[in-house]
Amino acid sequence: MAEPLDAITAIHNAFRREMSAIDAAALASARGKPGLASTVDRFRFFNEVLVWHAHGEELAIFPAVEAVAPSVAEAYERDHRGLDAAFEALNAAVSAYDALETARATAAFKFHLDIHLDKEDAHLYRLVRERVSMPDQGKAAGLMASTVPQERFAEVVAWMFPLMGHTDRENMTRIWQMVMPAPVFARAKQLIQLAIGDDWAELTLRIPTLA
Repeated sequence: MAEPLDAITAIHNAFRREMSAIDAAALASARGKPGLASTVDRFRFFNEVLVWHAHGEELAIFPAVEAVAPSVAEAYERDHRGLDAAFEALNAAVSAYDALETARATAAFKFHLDIHLDKEDAHLYRLVRERVSMPDQGKAAGLMASTVPQERFAEVVAWMFPLMGHTDRENMTRIWQMVMPAPVFARAKQLIQLAIGDDWAELTLRIPTLA
């Protein structure tokens, strides 16, 4: 059964896949392969989602961790400031149309992000799962979700669900189905179906109540 923190795992995996695609495109572009600018330019929306996610962690997850494991969250907040700096470096390189510096900046961004997400999954969220009650985990995950501007929700679904594997899609959808009011989830379901296209059949096999 899906648990609240499974939604965060799913988002982390989407971040990893998107950053890998952006980094690969930037490297290929620096080597002279044309037609990759649109892939590299996705970093701007990617970073918007990353900032919302980081803000949600600082607002909801870090205080929960502080209550059960004092002083742990501080290092992760510093990681977030490092990600801010990595974005600024990448944005400057892309804005200068410097393909080599863009490739260097994406590689640095990816390196920092991968280590940060791996640490969170192995350490920070392990502490949450082991020491924070399930109701409080749910409240924290809900508060995190609230940091996404509602007028951007459709964009986030369209970006996120194609990046997810089948299990992550199932977990995210089940969690939304549990916590969203029926009319809100009905809209979310439409957006998911639109985002994943032919893979909708697989999702309805996993969650028959969607059909």
